[in-house]
Amino acid sequence: EVQLVESGGGSVQTGGSLRLSCAASGYTVNRYFVGWFRQAPGKEREGVAAIDANGSTKYADAVKGRFAISKDNAKNTLYLQMSSLKPEDTAMYYCAAGTYLIPTVPPPIVDYEYNYWGQGTQVTVSS
Repeated sequence: EVQLVESGGGSVQTGGSLRLSCAASGYTVNRYFVGWFRQAPGKEREGVAAIDANGSTKYADAVKGRFAISKDNAKNTLYLQMSSLKPEDTAMYYCAAGTYLIPTVPPPIVDYEYNYWGQGTQVTVSS
């Protein structure tokens, strides 16, 4: 059984930082591609960042230069380092995992490409 468990969310002020973690079991983060998504109240889920087995990354325009995705293969854990946080970053953040070898780079940040999802961790940024 695949399990993705997020942690590290919380409440910060504008300009602050947080690091989200996603511990995987039953799935190897270095095998295919993994990513982070977020959903704010009343809005659709959107892709934030993704990383593939070779370390290629893709970011949503809204977070480029502020967020960094990484993974620790030994710990089988995915991370999202978030800096210069803004109120519009407030959302539930989910990690997700794909289950096929992507033929091209960069990895996708569209939700229909992902098969496994975590339960989410809340990030709240106050002004």
